[in-house]
Amino acid sequence: MTDLDQLSLDDIRQRLSKQPDTTYDVPPEMLQGDTREAAVLIPFCRIDDAWHILYIRRAKFEGDLHSGQVAFAGGKREAGDSSLEYTALREAEEEIGLAHQDVKVLGHLNHHHTISDFIVRPYVAQVHWPYPLTLDEAEVAHAFTMPLAWLADQSNYRTEQRQHPDSQRPWPVVYYEHYAGELLWGATARMTLSLIEVLTGEQGRR
Repeated sequence: MTDLDQLSLDDIRQRLSKQPDTTYDVPPEMLQGDTREAAVLIPFCRIDDAWHILYIRRAKFEGDLHSGQVAFAGGKREAGDSSLEYTALREAEEEIGLAHQDVKVLGHLNHHHTISDFIVRPYVAQVHWPYPLTLDEAEVAHAFTMPLAWLADQSNYRTEQRQHPDSQRPWPVVYYEHYAGELLWGATARMTLSLIEVLTGEQGRR
C-alpha cells in the first residue's frame, strides 16, 4: 500500500500524468447531448507532516439540489475563461479567496460527468497551509480539510450500486463516513476516490 503522506510533489505530478478513465454519476447512455463544461480545484495542504485535501460546504439555497453539500471550490466555465484550468483557479479565488499566484497546479484528473449534466475536470494543486481564506458567504458556508490517508482507508467509505429504469448498467455512488461532522458523497466523493486510485496506482479496483 502506498504511503500517501510520503508522496512528493514530483510523485503526485507523475501519477497524475497517467489518466484514469472518465467517471460518471449516471450511466453514460443517460447523458444528454448538451452537457456544460466545469472545473474544480482539489487543493493539497501539508498539515503535521501529512497531506490533507481542502473541501468546502456549500451555502444552502431553497430549491438547489446541491446546496449544503460538501464539494470542491469550482464552477462552470464562463465565456471569457481561456481554459478549464483558468476556470478552476478563478472560481477558487471567487469562492474562498485562494489567490491564483498562491496555487501550484500539479495536474488534473480526467473528466467526471455529473447527474446535473456537467462535464467536470478536477485540477489538483498545492497550497501552503495555513492560508487566510476569505469565504464568499453567499456560496460557501464552511471550508475544512480531510486527511488524504483517512480518505484512502477503505473502511471509511462504501459504494452503492444504483440502477436507473432506462438503463441496464448500474453505476456506483460513493459515501464516506462523517468526518468532523461533514458528509462526503456523490460526485465529490467519486472524484476524490478517482484521485486516490491514481495516486496509489490501483485504478479500477472496484
